[in-house]
Amino acid sequence: MALSKKPVNGMKDILPAEMEIRDYVTSVIKDTYRSFGFTPIETPCMENIANLSNKQGGENEKLIFKVLKRGEKLNLETAKEEADVVDFGMRYDLTVPLSRFYANHANDLPTPFKALQIGSVWRADRPQRGRYRQFTQCDIDILGEPSNLAEIELITATTTTIGRLGFKNFEIRINERRILKAMAAYSGFEEKDYDSIFITLDKMDKIGLEGVAAELEEEGYAKESIDKYLELFELLKDRKDVAEGVAFLKDKLGDFLDQEVADSLTEIATAVNATKNAEFTLVFDPTLVRGMSYYTGTIFEIAMPELGAACGGGGRYDKMIGKFTGNDVPACGFSIGFERIILLLMESGFKIPERPKRVAYLVEKKYPAEKLVDVMKQAKEAGCEKVFNGMGMMLFQALIAIKLYTGKDTPVDYMKEKLGI
Repeated sequence: MALSKKPVNGMKDILPAEMEIRDYVTSVIKDTYRSFGFTPIETPCMENIANLSNKQGGENEKLIFKVLKRGEKLNLETAKEEADVVDFGMRYDLTVPLSRFYANHANDLPTPFKALQIGSVWRADRPQRGRYRQFTQCDIDILGEPSNLAEIELITATTTTIGRLGFKNFEIRINERRILKAMAAYSGFEEKDYDSIFITLDKMDKIGLEGVAAELEEEGYAKESIDKYLELFELLKDRKDVAEGVAFLKDKLGDFLDQEVADSLTEIATAVNATKNAEFTLVFDPTLVRGMSYYTGTIFEIAMPELGAACGGGGRYDKMIGKFTGNDVPACGFSIGFERIILLLMESGFKIPERPKRVAYLVEKKYPAEKLVDVMKQAKEAGCEKVFNGMGMMLFQALIAIKLYTGKDTPVDYMKEKLGI
């Protein structure tokens, strides 16, 4: 078999010019998130296949790169089902591994725990612009915080990061899974059908209102329910303000929508708008679904006008960790679409901001004192924050040594006088 010099379809080689930008973006992301108190962690690239295929990952569970059993464990002759030949899978996101990580190490972690992850994930998806089969995700998550403070901080930290990368006038689209369910219940759909309906609704931006209606009819849902359901979206299309949109729905849906849910989303929007550090608009989007079935509450997404697609998203997943431990833990996360951010920066001709140049003035031993003063003056004028000579550095080292051995401080001025510094 001939060797191929091209990478696997859907994956790519990264050249030095792009690698520089990727390193810069990674450093901005890490520095910003650390300033908000997030702690870096790392999990393996593979997970047990049962963790990845527990019907929580939505459509992504159909895109898992699965790993065959090895050695004596792999017996193709006796295999009757997939579980007989597969035991691991490549992670398709960072949330499922984080949930397992927290379930395994909860006793060693603070509460709430603020996690930062940057790593590769894999999906057997159809490659297209800004979408690959191997790609980097940048996630922040807050585990153990049930209040809206988690959503507010996640949105604020992420938008601050996007702003520091030079992006302006982007949108954060926000919705609530419980609002989606209330709208479906109001329209007459049965609860067992919600996930299927939401998968179709998630295609709204691609196939439009009529396309969603046609697909729901093909799936056999009552036309009366479909019409009632889609009328809500038609009435909401000009109500982009979160408070206005939620208030309209509360009035329209009545008891189908809990007041606590409506108040919660409005509170998040008010706080985010009051504390934002970047130029963006918070938009209420009742069609926003987010594909993962593990979301239980608030959901959000980054929309970039330059790309015409989402550049990240997240939400609350209070039931995920309980799948591992039997006890639910409140959890919420936000993921940046790293590859799409890089794509936009590369296409815009982005240049890494120049770092201040560092200048060092070196002098030989026994350099004349009168000339040394001139050199130090030049260094000051060149913007050097600190100027050292050899004797001064030796004094500094000596003072540390004296402190270590005697436990006593030595008067610096006295030492300078004796040494003629």
